[in-house]
Amino acid sequence: MEKWIQDLFTKDVLKDAASRFGCDTSHAKKLGDFENYVYEVHRGDIPYILRLTHSSHRSKVEVEAELQWINYLHKHGVNVSLVNDSDEGNLVEVIKTGETYFFVCLFDKATGKPVMMDDPLFDDELFYKWGKLTGHMHRVTKGYVQDENRRERWDQDDVLDYDKYLTSVEDRGIIEKGRLNKESIRDFKETQDSFGLIHSDIHPGNFFYHEGALHVFDFDDSMEFFFVSDVAIPLYYSVWWKFRNETLETRSGFGERFLIAFLQGYVAECEIEDEWVMRIPHFLLLRDLTLYTVFHKKWDLENLSDGERSLLSQIRERLQEDEPIVDLDYEKILREVRTR
Repeated sequence: MEKWIQDLFTKDVLKDAASRFGCDTSHAKKLGDFENYVYEVHRGDIPYILRLTHSSHRSKVEVEAELQWINYLHKHGVNVSLVNDSDEGNLVEVIKTGETYFFVCLFDKATGKPVMMDDPLFDDELFYKWGKLTGHMHRVTKGYVQDENRRERWDQDDVLDYDKYLTSVEDRGIIEKGRLNKESIRDFKETQDSFGLIHSDIHPGNFFYHEGALHVFDFDDSMEFFFVSDVAIPLYYSVWWKFRNETLETRSGFGERFLIAFLQGYVAECEIEDEWVMRIPHFLLLRDLTLYTVFHKKWDLENLSDGERSLLSQIRERLQEDEPIVDLDYEKILREVRTR
C-alpha cells in the first residue's frame, strides 16, 4: 500500500469499519495490505473477512458492481464468499478520511485452506477442479447483466498505461511491446460467449481447498474482458510461482500438463472455441506486462529487496528477449483435451 494511504489508515478507521457490520476488532488479524486492507474480524464467535478499499484504487460504483456479481455467482451455485449487508442494509459502507474515502465490505470467510505449490494436492486433479470452477463461473456469468454499477473494461486499467510507470531508457522496447499487445487483443471480436465479467486473478492464493472442492475469493481485479484470460492467468501463475527459476523447457513441460487438465475441467462446464485457446499467448504476455508495471507502481525502486529485484529483472529479461513464460503446442493440447 502506498505510504500516503497508510498514513490515513488508523485503528479508529478499522474499528469504525467493523462496527458498521456489527463486528469486533479486538482480535482482528491482518491478512493483506497490497491493494486493499483485508482483516479477519468476528461477529460473536463467527469469523468474517473485512475489506477496506481506498478511493484512489476503486470507486464506490466499481466496488458495488464487484459485490453484486459475487452474490449473483453465489446464488447460482458458484463456490464464492457471500457478501454481507451492513447494519444499515448496504453492501458498501463509506468512511471519509480527509478528502478521500475507504469503501468497506464484509465477506463470509471461505472454508478450507490454501494449496501450496509443494503440496501433494497440487496435481492434475486440482487443476481439473480449478478449470471446472472457472468454467462454471463463466457459464453462469454469460447470463448476467450489469446494472448502472459496472466494472471497468480491461483496457481502462491504469497499469496498462505503460508510459506512466515505465520511464527508463531500457524499458522503451517493453512499452512498445505493450502497445502492440493491447492493439492485438483489441482486435479480437467481443461476443456474449467470449467477453464478459471475469475474476482476472484466479491463482492459488485466491482460492481455498475444502473436502474436494475449491472456494474462490478476492474479486478485486474483476473486469470486463475476454473469458480466456481467466484460463491464461492460472496457467501463468502455476508456472511462474513454481518454476520461474527453471528453463523455458521445464516451464513448458509443466505448463502443458497443467493446461490439459485445467481445460478438461473447464469444458465440462463451459465450451471454449479452439481459436481462443490458440490466442492464450497474447494473454500470457499481457500478464507479464501487467505484473512488470504493477511492480513499478507499487515498489520503491530505489530500495528494492533482493527478492523484488530478482522478480523484476526476470520479467524484464524475458520481455526484452521475447521469451514467453511457456512455449506450448496448443494444437496438441486441444487434441488431448478433446479426445480424453
